[in-house]
Parts: sequence; C-alpha cells; structure tokens
Amino acid sequence: MSELNPYEHFLDGRPVQIILGSTAARLALLVEAIGAEKAYAAPGPGKWSAADIVCHMADCEIVFAFRLRQTLAEYAPAVQPFDQEKWATTYRGIPIGQALEVFSALRAWNMLLIGKALPQAGNRLVHHPERGLMTFNTLVETIAGHDLSHLRHVQKLAQAARG
Repeated sequence: MSELNPYEHFLDGRPVQIILGSTAARLALLVEAIGAEKAYAAPGPGKWSAADIVCHMADCEIVFAFRLRQTLAEYAPAVQPFDQEKWATTYRGIPIGQALEVFSALRAWNMLLIGKALPQAGNRLVHHPERGLMTFNTLVETIAGHDLSHLRHVQKLAQAARG
C-alpha cells in the first residue's frame, strides 16, 4: 500500500476515470437493492450503515472537489485532513436519496474538471500533512480507490439485505 494513496490496493486495473465515472450509478443500484428500510441499519456497533456511507461519500466529494481545484490553482498547496468519524456524527436523519443526489452532482462536476485537467496537470504538486507530497494524479487515484473501498462495503450491505 502506498503511503501517498492509502486506497491504492483497492484499484482494480481499470482506468481511474472509468472507476470515477461509474461510481454514482453503481452506488445508486446498490442503494436500491438495499431498500429504504435497511439503508439506515448499521451492520454492527460502531459500523456505518449504507446511508452513513453515502453521506460520507458526498462529504468526501466536497473535500476532493476543493483539493483538486486548489492543486490546479496553487503551487504545492497544503490540504487540510479531516476526522471522518466526527463528520459522521451529522449524518443521522439525512435522507440517503438526497446524499446520493449530492454525491452524483458533485462527482459529475469533478469529472468535468478532471477530464479537462488531465493529462497536462497530472504532475502538479499538493502537500497532504499526513501523507506528504502528492500529485494531482495521486489525488485522482486516491478518489478512485476510496470509491472502490466504500462500494465494497455497500455491496456487502446489499448482499446482507437480500438475505
């Protein structure tokens, strides 16, 4: 596992833009398979429900949007890490459909930016206080690996919901 991209081991060999471009639709199918009643059920103590994961992905898409744009606008900017568990305390009561809409809209917006920026901006530098010096490409790969990590969790929840 790369220290720069803690999600690298989730990457499956597909081009990252294909992964990024398919996540919203895949997530929507999994949410539908889980169903509204089970979407809010945590699989165990301290574990996130499907709704929590979708809210987290929407929040992360906001963070990624800023990081991508900051990397393109500044020279080697320092990005701010965040505590996902503290952010998750705000998710209770947020409709999963609304979180999915937010994620999907932000992802489409970010895909436009990524499509315009790559490959020319791929080596632009960004500094993550916990991971070190990264590139725009590494940010994009991190987003893709993050997607696959959470899709795996939601897939397991969908399988459990089917019985």
